[in-house]
Amino acid sequence: MTATAPSGLARKSIRTGSLFFFCVGASGPMIVVAGGVVATYGTTGVIGVPLSFLVLAAALTFFTIGYVAMVKNGPHAATFYALIARGLGRTWGLAGGTLALAAYNSIQASLYGLVGVSIQNFLNGAGTWWMWALVVWAIVGLLGILHVNINARVLAILLVCEIGVIVLFDLASFTHPAQGLTFAPLAPTSLLVNGIGGAFAFGIAAFVGYETGPFYAEEARTHRVVSFGTLGALIFMGVFYAISAWAMAVTVGVQTVGTGPDAAPAVVSAAQHDTAPIPLEVLQTHYGVLVSKLGELLLITSVIAAMISIHNSVARYVFAMARERVLPARLGRIRDGAQGGAPIGGSLLQSVVALVVVLAFVVTGADPFKTLFTWLATLAGIGVGLLMFGTSLAAIGFFRHNAGTGEGPWQRFWAPLIGSVALAVILVVTVFNLYSLLGTAPGSLFTWIPVGVLLLAIAAGLIWAQILRTTKPEIYRNIGVGEQEPLAVLEHALADVKV
Repeated sequence: MTATAPSGLARKSIRTGSLFFFCVGASGPMIVVAGGVVATYGTTGVIGVPLSFLVLAAALTFFTIGYVAMVKNGPHAATFYALIARGLGRTWGLAGGTLALAAYNSIQASLYGLVGVSIQNFLNGAGTWWMWALVVWAIVGLLGILHVNINARVLAILLVCEIGVIVLFDLASFTHPAQGLTFAPLAPTSLLVNGIGGAFAFGIAAFVGYETGPFYAEEARTHRVVSFGTLGALIFMGVFYAISAWAMAVTVGVQTVGTGPDAAPAVVSAAQHDTAPIPLEVLQTHYGVLVSKLGELLLITSVIAAMISIHNSVARYVFAMARERVLPARLGRIRDGAQGGAPIGGSLLQSVVALVVVLAFVVTGADPFKTLFTWLATLAGIGVGLLMFGTSLAAIGFFRHNAGTGEGPWQRFWAPLIGSVALAVILVVTVFNLYSLLGTAPGSLFTWIPVGVLLLAIAAGLIWAQILRTTKPEIYRNIGVGEQEPLAVLEHALADVKV
């Protein structure tokens, strides 16, 4: 039979609360607190980790102001791709699109390694990591082709539970300090030390996910939903992660333990040597084994929630780029009939990519955590940082040529400028500290593999844009336009698709 194309994504279906849950869920609070914060203390030896979250949140706020202001003037499901195209030109926009697909597919694939290992450990070694990863793959893939509000309800339940357990950890930590309430982790002198680059590198990765709010702009009820949901998620994450990291230092202590080269602050030593994550140990000590086990279970559900959010984001990117025929039109198929709904084509493609990556790591016998998770998550963090930097520059360019949009100088110029400078500094610091993240020797060529992959993705976009410009100028003109003109082209293309 002949397939008919629905009109687009489900309009006015997402409220502020749903968008907030998608943004925070993509970050994975339990992953950050029980995994990222502990790893940051242990790897960098920096006790100013709580302050690093506040500094990064402030820097990202400047980027976000220009980011959501641009979205107001033209929502697009492939947000970075469209905004860069509108501010820096179609060629760079397509390069941003290929970079976004590489970055978000990488972080999604990386989480299969983490969730597989976490479930295997929770079940005391039962099964193999890849078996559990494939089970989760099936669950995420199924939810990805259902209506977005089903995803939002699942995320809401999981997030409320894990945030509640983290709050229990914070309360136990502050009420049982090792040496009284210490403010040392919030002092600038605790952050401005050797290792600050690693702290920022881990920290920026913890925020990845909040920026996905504008990806749902075409489905949001109003622009205020996008603006409040995105900024609300950023502020919540910055403060919440800072408090939890501070709580960890308070309950374990910052006094130096050990002697000689092994001497380190207590929280650093515990992060390096304890067999279980510090938050789970604190939960077991003060609330018992059942609550600790619940925390371990919620670490798993936190990963799954993040995977659901990232899966949705990738699916929308694919849909939007296929709608403009930058990607094959078949990938622009959506579900739920004439009123619009879930982007089934993009969802299925993302599931296929994730499956191929997981199976490749299974066949090669690579470590699911040290290789699959760590390397791909690092690649994704740098990729998203590059997209944010490019979008800040694009905001300046866009508003220079569109001064009559209603935004003031702060949104049009100053906030994006400050954001671009801050992001440039963060990216440079992150790249030059990659060896500490990846466990490679300083100066090793292996350290630059993630950067090389991202540069290849950008190059592929630039080359593809030039090919389209020469051979298919009508498609090249559609880059970043949005749903109006390209949608008619997509519907025409799908009219001949047989299913």
